Amino acid sequence: MAHQNSSLLTSLTAPGADNATRAGGTFTTTERRALFLKLFSGELFTGFQRNTIARDLVTKRTLKNGKSLQFIYTGRTTSEYHTPGQSILGNSDNAPPVAEKTITCDDLLISSAFVYELDEVLSHYDLRGEISRKIGYALAENYDRKIFRTISKAARKASPVTKTNFKEPGGTQVQVGAGSNADDALNPDLLVTAFYDAAAALDEKGVSSEGRVGVLSPRQYYALIKGLDGSGLGAYLVNRDEQGDALQSGKGVYEIAGIKIYKSMNIPFFTKYGAKYAPSSGAAAATDLDTVNPGNTGDFVDVSMADEHNVTVNDYGQAAKFANSCGLIFQKEAAGVVEAIGPQVQVTSGDVSVIYQGDVILGRLAMGADYLNPAAAVELFAGTTTKPAAFG
Repeated sequence: MAHQNSSLLTSLTAPGADNATRAGGTFTTTERRALFLKLFSGELFTGFQRNTIARDLVTKRTLKNGKSLQFIYTGRTTSEYHTPGQSILGNSDNAPPVAEKTITCDDLLISSAFVYELDEVLSHYDLRGEISRKIGYALAENYDRKIFRTISKAARKASPVTKTNFKEPGGTQVQVGAGSNADDALNPDLLVTAFYDAAAALDEKGVSSEGRVGVLSPRQYYALIKGLDGSGLGAYLVNRDEQGDALQSGKGVYEIAGIKIYKSMNIPFFTKYGAKYAPSSGAAAATDLDTVNPGNTGDFVDVSMADEHNVTVNDYGQAAKFANSCGLIFQKEAAGVVEAIGPQVQVTSGDVSVIYQGDVILGRLAMGADYLNPAAAVELFAGTTTKPAAFG
């Protein structure tokens, strides 16, 4: 979809032409707009799918005819011996305990751009397709950031089960390293140790081993690949079926302790998203890394996290709450997402296009996220021995 047939696009976008030639007849203005919408929807959805990883890693449901959905969390049950002649009416301790979690949809999330018709006429490439794809990227970025902040939130929470005499496990926070140096987050051996600690905690809390994933920043991920090819803790973790001995494809670490590894620029990382560079002055060992800014990074790299505790319906936490966060490990039950409107595209037409001599391409999405089973979430932190505080 990225490169449309130039002759088709020219015929569809020629200024002043109400009808475009087609086999056996002509495209009416309405038909042409409908075809535009299909093309741009495909580009937007492609951009969205290629840049979101969290959507398929958590529990997702579609919201219809309402603003919220209820998710049921069931605790563990017990077994007992049966007494002959005694009626069976459920376990004597009334297990399993059940808790209900309501997740509400946030406000409408949008990304839009105005395309001037003359710019399209003078360009030799598919301008609208490129813009639609970038709109999909923007929606995916926001989507993943909300889910990853929710996973961090889950790791700091107790179980939603509050029934008397039942104590279900809550979330887990694992320190990378043992001191107050934020650079421990980039140490491959310490990361591997943290992954094994997290896997053990998930096992101990009865979390299914199916669908366990870990999400790290790109530099953490590549540090693992580089550091684990020697004789350290992870010497046998490199996936040579993916990339052989050259370590070039960037897909070298397949899993650690049964946890599949992903990399993302959207995870909370020391109050930034995905990357944090050493400050020019006044560096603090507990929250600042020695990573040197490679230069010419652009405004979208080393992005500070915004406060999102009073911005929309769900609480995604203040930026300061993520001062030492540096990775996530979780299973699908950790968080839930409701979608009232999946990624969609809308394009202006008719009199609006005539008046402004161009169109607005709008991508939109309506979703909300919150934690479900905290026991299925693990947050990695570094630079401090104090676990990050709960929020929300």
